[in-house]
Amino acid sequence: MPVTPTTRLAVGEAFARRDDAGRGLAEDSARIAQACRDMAARFHRGGKLIVFGNGGAGTDASHVAVEFMHPVIVGKRALPAMALSNDAATVTGVGTREGLEEVFAHQVRHWANPADIALGISPDGWCANVIRGLETARGLGLYTMALVGGDGGAVASGAVADQVLIARSADPAVVKEIHVTTYHVLWELVHVFFAQTGPCGVPQEAVREEAAT
Repeated sequence: MPVTPTTRLAVGEAFARRDDAGRGLAEDSARIAQACRDMAARFHRGGKLIVFGNGGAGTDASHVAVEFMHPVIVGKRALPAMALSNDAATVTGVGTREGLEEVFAHQVRHWANPADIALGISPDGWCANVIRGLETARGLGLYTMALVGGDGGAVASGAVADQVLIARSADPAVVKEIHVTTYHVLWELVHVFFAQTGPCGVPQEAVREEAAT
């Protein structure tokens, strides 16, 4: 079947949308690296990763948690992680009694320790319960991160997370794709920094030298 000019244009536009968002992600490489270093330091301190999001972002939260808990690459260390969206009974129970805005904040208050990491995922940056979860986590001393889309919404404009990574696209499908790429990069680089650093991000060589003195 011949490819019409209209089809070629549609294909070109589809790839262009992804290319722009992907280049934006690459431009955030320094901030992503810093976030991974900070996450590795928390894991070294015995912390765990707590992830949450609504709907499709809730499945992303589950994906992130299993990537860390059960790495698909043989030989990679499992790191403790949990997704707050997974427990339907808790989510609906808290939502019924306290309101949907509290479903993640409530769980953070009861599961989290100060050494932990909280990662909230919101496609547009306006999810009230993700914001409340991040605010609660930050108040408890967790290292807080957010994956958002569009212009970052209220998450990017407010002081609710230590690190905000934005998939700069108005297309929800592209935001989803960039988020998947982002947390795959996070997983990969956290392992790099985890192998190279000790508690609080101190290089392993320095840790070994101090222990020998």
